[in-house]
Amino acid sequence: MGAARRTWESERRVKYRKFGRIGWDVSEIGFGTWAVGGAWGTVDDEQSIAAMKRALDLGVNFFDTADVYGDGRSERLLQRLRRETKTPFHVATKAGRRLSEQRASGYNRENLTAFVERSLRNIGVESLELVQLHCPPTEAYYRPEIFAVMDELV
Repeated sequence: MGAARRTWESERRVKYRKFGRIGWDVSEIGFGTWAVGGAWGTVDDEQSIAAMKRALDLGVNFFDTADVYGDGRSERLLQRLRRETKTPFHVATKAGRRLSEQRASGYNRENLTAFVERSLRNIGVESLELVQLHCPPTEAYYRPEIFAVMDELV
């Protein structure tokens, strides 16, 4: 059994790859933060932070979040993680699910700016590394003005 454990221990290293055209070296396994936001029930912030720190210790350096996960709670936990660790990591967040109606017209400059500014405060950074549209209606993909605004904001 000792040999099996040693093999497992030596094979659990995280692998990395280039992230698209951005070129970041990111872990092939990321940490999704929907659950730590509390969407699936009661969560303990201390346990969430401990889990994220453990992920960093194991080599995970990519965290996926959204402004609606726990009404920003998961983003705020990532801010805390940055303060409590020296290990660098990447954060991808999402915007758009805060709209009362999912219509392409809602993905306008005013709303997108508000979503991005809120995420900046929640995560505690001056700029966001990656912002994705969160489940936009198909029509939004055919509106170049939406992506022009996103380019300006990030």
